[in-house]
Amino acid sequence: MDVIVDRCAGLDVHKKTVVACVRSPGAGRSKRAVEVRTFETFTDDLVKLREWLMESGVTEVAMEATGVYWKPVWDALEGHGLEVLLVNPAHIKNVPGRKTDVNDATWIATLLECGLLRGSFVPPMEIRELREITRYRRQLTEERSRETLRLQKLLEDAGVKLSSVASDTLGVTGRAMLEALIDGERDPAVLAALAKGRLKVKSELLARSVPGRFNDFHAVMARELLDHIDYLDLAICRLDGQVDVLMVPFVDARDRLDTVPGIAKRCAEIVIAEIGVDMGRFPTPGHLASWAGLCPGNNESAGKHKSTKTRSGNPWLTSALVEAAWAGIRTKDCYLAVRFQRIRKRRGEQRALIAVAHTLLIICWHILAEDTIYQELGPDYLAGKDQPDRRRKHLVAQLEKLGYSVELAPVA
Repeated sequence: MDVIVDRCAGLDVHKKTVVACVRSPGAGRSKRAVEVRTFETFTDDLVKLREWLMESGVTEVAMEATGVYWKPVWDALEGHGLEVLLVNPAHIKNVPGRKTDVNDATWIATLLECGLLRGSFVPPMEIRELREITRYRRQLTEERSRETLRLQKLLEDAGVKLSSVASDTLGVTGRAMLEALIDGERDPAVLAALAKGRLKVKSELLARSVPGRFNDFHAVMARELLDHIDYLDLAICRLDGQVDVLMVPFVDARDRLDTVPGIAKRCAEIVIAEIGVDMGRFPTPGHLASWAGLCPGNNESAGKHKSTKTRSGNPWLTSALVEAAWAGIRTKDCYLAVRFQRIRKRRGEQRALIAVAHTLLIICWHILAEDTIYQELGPDYLAGKDQPDRRRKHLVAQLEKLGYSVELAPVA
């Protein structure tokens, strides 16, 4: 194969070591010189690696995406005149045989010099920091939900039926009653008298829902769970404040994404954290949908199309857009709701939901790439896209299946 990159390097990155292979012009017409060195992953060693690569005249460097171990190496090489590529390990599997770190580094360098590697999307530092915080905030939010379920399970074990009366067990009334139970109060009338707001009219039901067999064991467990939930609430609040600080340069983009049905402030923050605001990395909306794993798969062999399920993509972005899709399809007089209903009739609810999430991602691409806001198409937009002949044939075929002979005549 022809050499595209004259001087390049391949890195095999591990937790403690980095094996680097530099390929450069050698003696003779078709020979290539190969030099391999091993460095540790401490900061000063990574600086030595960078200096060696620059002294060797390397212009492009490629490495596998190995967990989080690639990040310090990327940070050490980025912005020093080196074009760094982060490559999906599935795209550069070597042929079976002898496998060593040196062989892996050499294989990566060989592919790179022939122009056979395509770098993964790595956003700029400010987006990467925003991404880490939004992901951690989501994990804490999910952990809070799990702790709430554990508390509900404990109350059911104690025979406390607050959830059968109050929609929010941790609301003002529910929290006051739980605190009283933990402090030793067992009189149903006293506990029911703690009701606030609209739950005051349900005092009788509240009195019947407590105290069950709530004892000291349940009090200890409930105290620990409530304290953990309070800690998570404070942590999430602090992260919200930090996200607001990091979002200052992207407030305009966030507000424009917020105009899309189903996408609220927090979802818009996740979208920006995962894909950034510069859509130059994704030439078309289809490229972005493919990268996110929100488009149909393509598996064809011998002229036969096999499974078309979506492939693995960005789970953080996908889950956020699916949640946004659930909210969007419940919006009245909305294009997304009509699209969901039309696809659900043919393909089922789950496929329809993924299709709406795909549509939301396409909308986000246009908003960010074209610096515009969302324009509602309306519930009748898809009706204008129907093909009358095809629809007529479909309806006639349905009636004929039911045993009717159909003759059509145009209305005068």
